[in-house]
This record gives sequence, structure tokens and C-alpha cells, in this order.
Amino acid sequence: MRVIVTGGSGLIGRRLAEELAADGHEVVVLSRDPRRVTGLPAGVKVVGWDGQRATGWAEWANGAGAIVNLAGENLSSKRWSEAQKRRIRESRVNAGRAVVEAVQAAATKPRVVIQASAVGYYGPRGDEAVTEETPPGHDFLASVCQVWEASTQPVEAMGVRRAIIRTGIVLSTRGGALPRMLLPFRLFVGGPLGSGRQGFPWIHLADEVGAIRFLIERETARGPFNLAAPQPPSNAEFSRALGRALGRPALLPAPAPVLRLLLGEMATVLVEGQRAVPARLLREGYQFLFPDLDAALRDLLR
Repeated sequence: MRVIVTGGSGLIGRRLAEELAADGHEVVVLSRDPRRVTGLPAGVKVVGWDGQRATGWAEWANGAGAIVNLAGENLSSKRWSEAQKRRIRESRVNAGRAVVEAVQAAATKPRVVIQASAVGYYGPRGDEAVTEETPPGHDFLASVCQVWEASTQPVEAMGVRRAIIRTGIVLSTRGGALPRMLLPFRLFVGGPLGSGRQGFPWIHLADEVGAIRFLIERETARGPFNLAAPQPPSNAEFSRALGRALGRPALLPAPAPVLRLLLGEMATVLVEGQRAVPARLLREGYQFLFPDLDAALRDLLR
């Protein structure tokens, strides 16, 4: 099966490409600068694109098994100025439109499009449990997730199955949030963020990729799926678990006003969370490799 991965040089896309290639699938990774994409397994083809159009790569969509659309400007790379917020939004919408254009041009349509999104779709929910039926929020991230999800919706009218992955905080030592959280704990100054009561919807990288592969293969899987461990802890509970894994205390909270001063609007991601529950993923039959937080952290930090 041929699988096209946009955003394939990022944390999730790279691991997905590695696993698919190891199992003998044909993997095409799209990159705006193919020369800078290194370290992928032999056999993974890196193809250039501009993140906006299907020009130069549309032929790979013809007869493909799946397109996994993960592309988008990094949320935490810069402070959220109005210009940066526009880049965050437009990068996602443009990538989705390019996928639609490629599918439209394909004589033999791809079997499925996996469309990335995030649990930020639901907006700040504190410790409220949210499932895929929970309505969207009204903050910036929620609005981005809504247009991101909608960007590839036209493929459904072309007869292509589409599954949306609303991803939580992906835990990996390769990148993402976890490496940034380790240093304070190792220096004995780790602790919860803000009140600590907000939900912390985490998922092990192995389950993030495992769930994507499951949704590619599962013919009945359509619509939105929360990709987060089944029992999301509060931020304080996560901090205590991380402290246990490192043999460190988790006593020093980072006050919300300080985080907002340092990070601006981006601090919302840290101090206001969601207890996103993977209700539909569990109903479809996905079995988590790491449903338990302590076990997941032990695996990552061993």
C-alpha cells in the first residue's frame, strides 16, 4: 500500500513513516525542503511540495492507499502575534486544500484520508470529560481546529473515507512537550502548571502512530476520533507521575499569570486543558499499548 504523509518529517510523521516502511509499505513523505529531511529509512521517498498546491506530487495520490495530512505550522515555535496566528491557520488550510486538489486529480482515488486536528477543538474545558460529541470551543485554537478539519471535507463527496484525529499531548523523548518538561524536574523545580486541576490529555507516541494505522485499516472508521489515553489525568496528577518516574518531587507550581506573561496567548494550551476521552476509538476496537501513565513514562524514560 502506498501512504502519502504530509508533515512527514515531524515527530508523528517520522515515526509513522518508519513503521510503515518497516512493514513493507510504500511511503511518500512531502516536504517543502526535501534536502533537509534526513534519517528516514531506506525506501521512504521524499517529494517536494509548497504546502499549498498539488503541483509536483499529485501523481502519487493516484491509487494510493492513504493520505495522512499532518502538515501545519508548529504551534510553539514562536509567540502568537497576529501574523503568527495567521500563519498557523493558513498553513493548515492550505495543506488541506492541496490534499483535496490531489484527490480530485486522481483517476483512482485514495482509499482514505486521515486528517490531523487536536483536542484544542473543544476549547478550554478544565476538568470536564469531553468525547467526540462535545461541541467545539470558541478560542483561537478551537477555531483553527475547525477550519483545519473542514479543509479536507470535500474528499468525502468524491467517495473517499475520511477520519479526523483530534490528538492530545504526544509523549516522546524524540520531541514534543516531554523533553521540555524534564529539565525542571531534574533540577528539583518541577510541578503542575497553573491550578493543576485542568485535564492533561496525553498519548504515548507508539499509540498515536498505532491509532493512525488502525484508522487507515479500519473500513468503518469515519469522522472524528480523540487520540488520547483512556483515563486522562489532571495536570497535577501528571506532574506527580512524572516526578515519580524521575525520582523527583512535583511541588513547585508554575503560576498561570507568570506563564501568560512569558508566553502570551499560547499559555492557554498549558493552563487550560481538556479531559479528552477516546470514546469512538475504543468503540471501534483499538487496544492501547500504553493506557497507564506510569507505565508509559517508565517506557519512555528507561
